[in-house]
Amino acid sequence: SVLSVPGSGLHQPHPSPPVGGEEVVRGIAVEKFDIVKKWGINTYKCTKQLISERFGRGSRTVDLELETQIELLRETKRKYECVLQLARALTNHFYSLVQTQHALGDAFADLSQKSPELQEEFGYNAETQKLLCKNGETLLGAVNFFVSSINTLVNKTMEDTLMTVKQYETARLEYDAYRTDLEELSMGPRDASTLCRLDAAQSQFQSHKDKYEKLRADVAIKLKFLEENKIKVMHKQLLLFHNAISAYFAGNQQQLEQTLKQFNIKLKTPGAEKPSWLEEQ
Repeated sequence: SVLSVPGSGLHQPHPSPPVGGEEVVRGIAVEKFDIVKKWGINTYKCTKQLISERFGRGSRTVDLELETQIELLRETKRKYECVLQLARALTNHFYSLVQTQHALGDAFADLSQKSPELQEEFGYNAETQKLLCKNGETLLGAVNFFVSSINTLVNKTMEDTLMTVKQYETARLEYDAYRTDLEELSMGPRDASTLCRLDAAQSQFQSHKDKYEKLRADVAIKLKFLEENKIKVMHKQLLLFHNAISAYFAGNQQQLEQTLKQFNIKLKTPGAEKPSWLEEQ
Protein backbone atom coordinates (compact mmCIF):
# COMPACT_ATOMS: atom_id res chain seq x y z
CA SER A 1 0.00 0.00 0.00
CA VAL A 2 1.09 3.59 -0.55
CA LEU A 3 0.58 6.93 1.20
CA SER A 4 -0.28 10.03 -0.92
CA VAL A 5 1.59 13.26 -0.12
CA PRO A 6 -0.70 16.33 -0.47
CA GLY A 7 0.33 18.82 -3.19
CA SER A 8 2.43 16.36 -5.05
CA GLY A 9 2.01 13.42 -7.30
CA LEU A 10 4.32 11.36 -5.17
CA HIS A 11 3.29 8.38 -3.10
CA GLN A 12 5.20 6.97 -0.07
CA PRO A 13 4.88 3.36 0.97
CA HIS A 14 3.34 2.54 4.37
CA PRO A 15 5.92 1.22 6.87
CA SER A 16 5.67 -2.55 7.16
CA PRO A 17 6.11 -4.37 10.46
CA PRO A 18 9.61 -5.82 10.82
CA VAL A 19 9.88 -9.40 9.67
CA GLY A 20 11.86 -10.33 12.79
CA GLY A 21 9.01 -9.11 15.05
CA GLU A 22 6.50 -11.36 13.32
CA GLU A 23 8.82 -14.33 13.77
CA VAL A 24 9.19 -13.62 17.50
CA VAL A 25 5.41 -13.43 17.97
CA ARG A 26 4.93 -16.61 15.95
CA GLY A 27 7.64 -18.35 17.99
CA ILE A 28 6.00 -17.39 21.29
CA ALA A 29 2.61 -18.59 20.04
CA VAL A 30 4.09 -21.95 18.94
CA GLU A 31 5.86 -22.32 22.28
CA LYS A 32 2.65 -21.67 24.22
CA PHE A 33 0.75 -24.10 22.01
CA ASP A 34 3.38 -26.80 22.69
CA ILE A 35 3.12 -26.21 26.45
CA VAL A 36 -0.67 -26.52 26.37
CA LYS A 37 -0.43 -29.58 24.13
CA LYS A 38 2.03 -31.34 26.48
CA TRP A 39 -0.10 -30.42 29.49
CA GLY A 40 -3.19 -31.83 27.78
CA ILE A 41 -1.47 -35.09 26.85
CA ASN A 42 -0.02 -35.47 30.35
CA THR A 43 -3.42 -34.76 31.96
CA TYR A 44 -5.14 -37.27 29.69
CA LYS A 45 -2.61 -40.03 30.44
CA CYS A 46 -2.74 -39.41 34.21
CA THR A 47 -6.54 -39.29 34.26
CA LYS A 48 -6.69 -42.53 32.28
CA GLN A 49 -4.22 -44.15 34.70
CA LEU A 50 -6.13 -42.92 37.76
CA ILE A 51 -9.43 -44.26 36.46
CA SER A 52 -7.81 -47.61 35.60
CA GLU A 53 -6.40 -47.91 39.13
CA ARG A 54 -9.72 -47.06 40.78
CA PHE A 55 -11.59 -49.64 38.74
CA GLY A 56 -8.90 -52.25 39.34
CA ARG A 57 -7.83 -52.50 35.72
CA GLY A 58 -4.45 -50.74 35.90
CA SER A 59 -1.34 -51.71 37.85
CA ARG A 60 0.03 -49.31 40.45
CA THR A 61 3.58 -48.97 41.74
CA VAL A 62 3.54 -49.43 45.51
CA ASP A 63 6.29 -48.79 48.08
CA LEU A 64 4.67 -50.45 51.09
CA GLU A 65 7.18 -49.21 53.68
CA LEU A 66 7.09 -45.61 52.46
CA GLU A 67 3.30 -45.50 52.09
CA THR A 68 2.86 -46.92 55.59
CA GLN A 69 5.07 -44.12 56.94
CA ILE A 70 3.11 -41.51 54.97
CA GLU A 71 -0.23 -42.76 56.30
CA LEU A 72 1.21 -42.77 59.83
CA LEU A 73 2.29 -39.16 59.37
CA ARG A 74 -1.19 -38.12 58.22
CA GLU A 75 -2.76 -39.88 61.21
CA THR A 76 -0.24 -38.29 63.59
CA LYS A 77 -0.96 -34.86 62.12
CA ARG A 78 -4.71 -35.33 62.67
CA LYS A 79 -4.12 -36.29 66.31
CA TYR A 80 -1.72 -33.40 66.91
CA GLU A 81 -4.25 -31.01 65.36
CA CYS A 82 -6.77 -32.27 67.93
CA VAL A 83 -4.27 -31.63 70.76
CA LEU A 84 -3.59 -28.17 69.35
CA GLN A 85 -7.31 -27.36 69.21
CA LEU A 86 -7.84 -28.50 72.81
CA ALA A 87 -4.77 -26.61 74.04
CA ARG A 88 -6.08 -23.42 72.40
CA ALA A 89 -9.48 -23.96 74.01
CA LEU A 90 -7.79 -24.41 77.40
CA THR A 91 -5.84 -21.21 76.81
CA ASN A 92 -8.99 -19.24 75.94
CA HIS A 93 -10.91 -20.52 78.96
CA PHE A 94 -8.03 -19.96 81.33
CA TYR A 95 -7.45 -16.47 79.97
CA SER A 96 -11.08 -15.64 80.79
CA LEU A 97 -10.57 -17.05 84.31
CA VAL A 98 -7.49 -14.89 84.89
CA GLN A 99 -9.33 -11.80 83.66
CA THR A 100 -12.20 -12.57 86.05
CA GLN A 101 -9.78 -13.05 88.94
CA HIS A 102 -8.16 -9.72 88.11
CA ALA A 103 -11.52 -7.93 88.13
CA LEU A 104 -12.54 -9.70 91.36
CA GLY A 105 -9.28 -8.69 93.03
CA ASP A 106 -9.87 -5.06 92.05
CA ALA A 107 -13.42 -5.22 93.43
CA PHE A 108 -12.20 -6.67 96.74
CA ALA A 109 -9.47 -4.03 97.00
CA ASP A 110 -11.99 -1.25 96.39
CA LEU A 111 -14.37 -2.62 99.02
CA SER A 112 -11.49 -2.98 101.47
CA GLN A 113 -10.96 0.77 101.26
CA LYS A 114 -14.66 1.58 101.61
CA SER A 115 -15.69 -0.98 104.25
CA PRO A 116 -13.71 -0.37 107.47
CA GLU A 117 -15.58 -3.13 109.31
CA LEU A 118 -14.50 -5.72 106.67
CA GLN A 119 -11.24 -4.12 105.57
CA GLU A 120 -9.08 -7.05 106.61
CA GLU A 121 -11.32 -9.73 105.06
CA PHE A 122 -11.65 -7.88 101.77
CA GLY A 123 -7.94 -7.10 101.87
CA TYR A 124 -6.63 -10.66 102.10
CA ASN A 125 -9.15 -11.82 99.50
CA ALA A 126 -7.87 -9.09 97.19
CA GLU A 127 -4.29 -10.24 97.76
CA THR A 128 -5.25 -13.87 97.14
CA GLN A 129 -6.89 -13.00 93.81
CA LYS A 130 -3.90 -10.90 92.77
CA LEU A 131 -1.55 -13.80 93.53
CA LEU A 132 -3.77 -16.24 91.63
CA CYS A 133 -3.89 -13.78 88.74
CA LYS A 134 -0.10 -13.46 88.69
CA ASN A 135 0.38 -17.23 88.75
CA GLY A 136 -2.32 -17.61 86.09
CA GLU A 137 -0.52 -15.20 83.77
CA THR A 138 2.69 -17.15 84.31
CA LEU A 139 0.91 -20.41 83.46
CA LEU A 140 -0.64 -18.79 80.38
CA GLY A 141 2.84 -17.84 79.22
CA ALA A 142 3.91 -21.49 79.47
CA VAL A 143 0.77 -22.84 77.76
CA ASN A 144 1.01 -20.24 75.01
CA PHE A 145 4.61 -21.33 74.34
CA PHE A 146 3.36 -24.94 74.17
CA VAL A 147 0.59 -23.98 71.71
CA SER A 148 2.97 -21.95 69.53
CA SER A 149 5.49 -24.80 69.32
CA ILE A 150 2.85 -27.43 68.48
CA ASN A 151 1.37 -25.10 65.86
CA THR A 152 4.80 -24.74 64.20
CA LEU A 153 5.34 -28.50 64.25
CA VAL A 154 1.90 -29.29 62.78
CA ASN A 155 1.28 -26.46 60.33
CA LYS A 156 4.82 -25.80 59.13
CA THR A 157 7.11 -28.79 59.68
CA MET A 158 4.58 -31.57 59.06
CA GLU A 159 2.83 -29.59 56.31
CA ASP A 160 6.12 -29.03 54.49
CA THR A 161 6.77 -32.78 54.47
CA LEU A 162 3.22 -33.48 53.26
CA MET A 163 3.70 -31.01 50.39
CA THR A 164 6.67 -33.10 49.25
CA VAL A 165 4.51 -36.21 49.68
CA LYS A 166 1.87 -34.70 47.34
CA GLN A 167 4.57 -34.02 44.74
CA TYR A 168 5.78 -37.61 45.14
CA GLU A 169 2.25 -39.00 44.70
CA THR A 170 1.76 -36.93 41.54
CA ALA A 171 5.12 -38.14 40.20
CA ARG A 172 4.12 -41.74 41.00
CA LEU A 173 0.89 -41.38 39.02
CA GLU A 174 2.76 -39.86 36.05
CA TYR A 175 5.40 -42.59 36.22
CA ASP A 176 2.76 -45.33 36.10
CA ALA A 177 0.85 -43.55 33.34
CA TYR A 178 3.90 -43.35 31.07
CA ARG A 179 4.99 -46.87 32.07
CA THR A 180 1.58 -48.20 30.99
CA ASP A 181 1.79 -46.22 27.74
CA LEU A 182 5.22 -47.69 27.01
CA GLU A 183 4.04 -51.24 27.76
CA GLU A 184 1.05 -50.86 25.42
CA LEU A 185 3.25 -49.56 22.59
CA SER A 186 5.77 -52.37 23.16
CA MET A 187 3.05 -54.97 22.55
CA GLY A 188 2.02 -53.38 19.23
CA PRO A 189 3.41 -53.85 15.71
CA ARG A 190 7.01 -52.77 15.10
CA ASP A 191 6.69 -50.64 11.95
CA ALA A 192 8.69 -47.44 11.35
CA SER A 193 5.97 -45.20 12.78
CA THR A 194 5.55 -47.31 15.90
CA LEU A 195 9.31 -47.51 16.50
CA CYS A 196 9.51 -43.73 16.41
CA ARG A 197 6.67 -43.43 18.93
CA LEU A 198 8.26 -46.15 21.04
CA ASP A 199 11.53 -44.24 21.27
CA ALA A 200 9.67 -41.10 22.35
CA ALA A 201 7.65 -43.07 24.91
CA GLN A 202 10.84 -44.66 26.28
CA SER A 203 12.42 -41.23 26.69
CA GLN A 204 9.35 -39.81 28.45
CA PHE A 205 9.09 -42.86 30.69
CA GLN A 206 12.74 -42.56 31.75
CA SER A 207 12.27 -38.87 32.54
CA HIS A 208 9.25 -39.53 34.76
CA LYS A 209 10.98 -42.52 36.36
CA ASP A 210 13.94 -40.34 37.37
CA LYS A 211 11.58 -37.70 38.80
CA TYR A 212 9.61 -40.33 40.72
CA GLU A 213 12.71 -41.94 42.22
CA LYS A 214 14.17 -38.57 43.24
CA LEU A 215 10.96 -37.52 45.01
CA ARG A 216 10.66 -40.94 46.67
CA ALA A 217 14.15 -40.44 48.11
CA ASP A 218 13.28 -36.88 49.17
CA VAL A 219 10.17 -38.07 51.00
CA ALA A 220 12.09 -40.84 52.81
CA ILE A 221 14.70 -38.34 54.01
CA LYS A 222 12.10 -35.78 55.11
CA LEU A 223 10.10 -38.40 57.00
CA LYS A 224 13.24 -39.48 58.84
CA PHE A 225 14.20 -35.94 59.85
CA LEU A 226 10.60 -35.08 60.75
CA GLU A 227 10.38 -38.03 63.12
CA GLU A 228 13.61 -37.01 64.85
CA ASN A 229 12.47 -33.38 65.10
CA LYS A 230 9.02 -34.37 66.38
CA ILE A 231 10.47 -36.45 69.21
CA LYS A 232 12.86 -33.66 70.21
CA VAL A 233 10.18 -30.95 70.15
CA MET A 234 7.50 -32.99 71.93
CA HIS A 235 9.88 -34.20 74.63
CA LYS A 236 10.58 -30.57 75.55
CA GLN A 237 7.00 -29.32 75.18
CA LEU A 238 5.35 -32.15 77.13
CA LEU A 239 7.84 -31.68 79.97
CA LEU A 240 7.10 -27.94 79.99
CA PHE A 241 3.33 -28.50 79.96
CA HIS A 242 3.45 -31.06 82.77
CA ASN A 243 5.76 -29.04 85.01
CA ALA A 244 3.84 -25.77 84.54
CA ILE A 245 0.39 -27.29 85.13
CA SER A 246 1.58 -29.30 88.15
CA ALA A 247 3.30 -26.29 89.76
CA TYR A 248 0.29 -24.02 89.20
CA PHE A 249 -2.32 -26.34 90.69
CA ALA A 250 0.00 -27.25 93.55
CA GLY A 251 0.23 -23.54 94.33
CA ASN A 252 4.01 -23.66 93.94
CA GLN A 253 4.76 -20.18 92.62
CA GLN A 254 8.54 -20.62 92.82
CA GLN A 255 8.45 -23.87 90.83
CA LEU A 256 6.15 -22.29 88.24
CA GLU A 257 8.52 -19.38 87.68
CA GLN A 258 11.48 -21.76 87.60
CA THR A 259 9.77 -23.76 84.85
CA LEU A 260 9.55 -20.65 82.64
CA LYS A 261 13.22 -19.88 83.28
CA GLN A 262 14.16 -23.47 82.44
CA PHE A 263 12.56 -23.16 79.00
CA ASN A 264 13.65 -19.54 78.42
CA ILE A 265 10.07 -18.21 78.29
CA LYS A 266 9.82 -14.48 78.88
CA LEU A 267 6.58 -12.82 79.95
CA LYS A 268 5.66 -9.29 78.94
CA THR A 269 6.19 -6.52 81.44
CA PRO A 270 2.96 -5.98 83.43
CA GLY A 271 1.07 -2.91 82.25
CA ALA A 272 2.77 -2.76 78.86
CA GLU A 273 0.49 -1.08 76.32
CA LYS A 274 0.59 -3.91 73.82
CA PRO A 275 -1.92 -6.51 72.65
CA SER A 276 -2.06 -9.51 74.95
CA TRP A 277 -0.32 -12.67 73.80
CA LEU A 278 -3.77 -14.18 73.26
CA GLU A 279 -4.70 -11.41 70.83
CA GLU A 280 -1.53 -12.08 68.86
CA GLN A 281 -2.43 -15.75 68.33
